[in-house]
Amino acid sequence: MKSFETTAIALLSSGLDSAVSMAFALDKGIHIKSAITFNYGQRAAIQEIQHAKAISDHFGIPHGVMPLPWFSQFESKGLLSKKDPLAHPSLKTLSDSGAVLKSAAQVWVPNRNGVFLEVAASIAENQKVDTILVGFNAEEAATFPDNSIAYIEAINKALALSTSNHVRVESPTMEMNKTEIVALGMTLNFPFSLLWSCYEEGEVMCGSCESCMRLKRALVNKEKSLDGLFINTILN
Repeated sequence: MKSFETTAIALLSSGLDSAVSMAFALDKGIHIKSAITFNYGQRAAIQEIQHAKAISDHFGIPHGVMPLPWFSQFESKGLLSKKDPLAHPSLKTLSDSGAVLKSAAQVWVPNRNGVFLEVAASIAENQKVDTILVGFNAEEAATFPDNSIAYIEAINKALALSTSNHVRVESPTMEMNKTEIVALGMTLNFPFSLLWSCYEEGEVMCGSCESCMRLKRALVNKEKSLDGLFINTILN
């Protein structure tokens, strides 16, 4: 992370990684002008927007929603469909590279992070902001290359040429796994109950999609240290 003089916008999905990244940046003195949630027609768009707004309000950060309706022109499947069933891996199969690659392919949205970051870079340059905060992590980078350090390095080279103020993408969590991110959130007294880390829509998180299972595994690993934060208050 840069010095406290950095000004940033945060991409906030309402999931663990982006939310804790934003909280960590605030703790380090980064001035976050706004948090942005993208609505690209994903299954849980309503829940993500509501929870991202609650997280932003908790930290006193203005929240905005950026609609990307043209994603609906893509083939309707995975996260862009409410009909197709998604994979429900067990905690054990999260360590099975073959199973995880299959699950990742099921929820892949073409160039989603690339679009998000380029749109965010335009917003940042217009607002004279030099940093875009994201919640990438080493755990998912193994199957999602657009979550990786290599991807951040590559897009930062491109943004140095395409933005007049050389906007950069930074992720405080990019070398951490989910358990380490939960531990970081605990040190920051992060309000875990405000998260929505589920691919599905509904009144509560499904507790069985891959995103839920990764959060559940991280919470199980840290359960003894959660000081009364019970897993079933977050996942059913």
